[in-house]
Amino acid sequence: RKWNAVLSAGILLLFVVHGVTGGFQLAGVLSGGSVARSVLSWILMAMLLLHMGIGLKLTWDTITACRKSGVSYFRENKVFWARRLSGFAVFVLIFFHVVLFMGKNGDAYRLRFFGGLQLATQILLVVAVGLHIITNVKPLWIAFGRKSLKEYAADILIILSVLLLFMGFAFLVYYIRWNRI
Repeated sequence: RKWNAVLSAGILLLFVVHGVTGGFQLAGVLSGGSVARSVLSWILMAMLLLHMGIGLKLTWDTITACRKSGVSYFRENKVFWARRLSGFAVFVLIFFHVVLFMGKNGDAYRLRFFGGLQLATQILLVVAVGLHIITNVKPLWIAFGRKSLKEYAADILIILSVLLLFMGFAFLVYYIRWNRI
């Protein structure tokens, strides 16, 4: 669990870098993809796959323990299951994100069609990531030895909200730009 916490912090850092630079690129502020952004994206993907593997193992252990005891306490563990389900949603939506923005043909990038369905999947990705982060801040905080989240909760929510709104807005701007051309 401690390794997963360190991994999660690294993922969060790379996610912010990826989301902000990608947002500026989608909005037309930054030009095409760079090698550094591409490398960081693949490192992020590798870290996400490892994080997902750990999450699957922990979920499997929980399901096994529930089966052995004969009691699941689903209602009492709503936040636990929200973490797992939001993580699964993020995984599925990341697949769509990668497919959508990985349009390389030889040395040239080829943009794929970006219509309403594509916009919806990307907005859902932002929402799922936000839910996954919000439900996991407390355990991450505790894993790093912090006792109280109360004094930082508002700051964390404001920063997270601004970042996620920026990313969602960048997808919207990209959608508008794509459909005007």
